[in-house]
Amino acid sequence: MKYPAGGFNPSAVCRLFGFRSNQPARVHRSLVAEKNSLLQQSREHKDGWGIAYYGDRPEPEVAHGLGPAHADPDFDRVSGLVSSHAVLAHVRLKSVGEVAVRNAHPFLRGRWAFAHNGTVRDFERHREAMERLIAPELLAGLQGETDSERCFLIFLTELRGRSGIDAVAGALARTMAAVSRLTDRDDQEKPTSMNFMVTDGELLVATRRHRTLFVSEGRARGEGGLSHPPPEDGARLTQLVIASEELSSESHWHQVAEDELVGVDGAMVFRRWSRGALG
Repeated sequence: MKYPAGGFNPSAVCRLFGFRSNQPARVHRSLVAEKNSLLQQSREHKDGWGIAYYGDRPEPEVAHGLGPAHADPDFDRVSGLVSSHAVLAHVRLKSVGEVAVRNAHPFLRGRWAFAHNGTVRDFERHREAMERLIAPELLAGLQGETDSERCFLIFLTELRGRSGIDAVAGALARTMAAVSRLTDRDDQEKPTSMNFMVTDGELLVATRRHRTLFVSEGRARGEGGLSHPPPEDGARLTQLVIASEELSSESHWHQVAEDELVGVDGAMVFRRWSRGALG
């Protein structure tokens, strides 16, 4: 597996999983049964788990656990029950904020679910400046102590009055830019890492910044282990999986480029953007 330039250790942070399909499907295999499932990854990322999924209502359902997923029967139980067209899951290795439900990913606001793999550099030093980037009505609903929840609220502030997948990608890119302007210096060995993932149950978009990120259409490798090419921008898919790591060698995974955003819209059209192009 390839890791980002700069010597960052992906095992030192959380793990993300996003699923979007043109019809409801089960995700138990990806979350529990694959060789590198989130359950397996939770042996290192042991500070809680969360699964957000969409059913008949616009707002997501969410289940959280505060222990390691591999030791929590509820993680297996919930994973086995979920059949949805949109799922966002997370296993946590805490860096900011105690292990508590208020600090657990995915974070929810209305129809939106959000998770973060990474850490804001010197967060306590920059916390108040980050909060000044959040609209007052959103800041009033702040629940926990994490850098991640604040990034979510900055994203929602940037998104206000806009809709559609390009607007969501743009709001995520502006969030990345605003936070990195506050926290990063040229002489830093480890700048702020911001792999974000967000869904409203229809679109699903993820960012990569200083952590690994992979996409898959869930198709098995061809005869002789031949791989499928990566999805092209504008291609209509039946399924998309986005994850921090490749979950299995049986299906083909494509690494997302550094500072790139990927996702699908409500019609399952695949999109990719460079952060610089989004402003």
